[in-house]
Amino acid sequence: MSADLEPQTRKVALLAGYVLSALCTTQMLFSIAMKLLLPHGVPEHFVALGWRPSDVSRLALLELGCTLVYLVPRTSILGAILLTAYLGGATATHARIGDGVFAYPVCLGVAFWLGLWLRNARLRAIIVAAR
Repeated sequence: MSADLEPQTRKVALLAGYVLSALCTTQMLFSIAMKLLLPHGVPEHFVALGWRPSDVSRLALLELGCTLVYLVPRTSILGAILLTAYLGGATATHARIGDGVFAYPVCLGVAFWLGLWLRNARLRAIIVAAR
């Protein structure tokens, strides 16, 4: 896909990008809510992952900050970079204990970037120019 899309293709790409970004953001908001509300089993899960219970709310605030930066159009690329770093930590945490869920944060990070790439012509231009 080139940086210059046909008008109809551009509309479809934009819509797909917003839908994918919204789905990823919804997942992050759910994760933030679980960390802040701490329903039964969540604190025990974080202890099993090697985190102190007192760190869970800090992780939620960090996750919220990264997500908010991603949602602002002017800072969305920085937000994607921050979310990639955050999800990289999640991947490492799960992989370290041999938890099979470690691929999920990787897929979520790829989906964040794909959503951004579909809705941001400047990002597509940068990536196409780098090839």
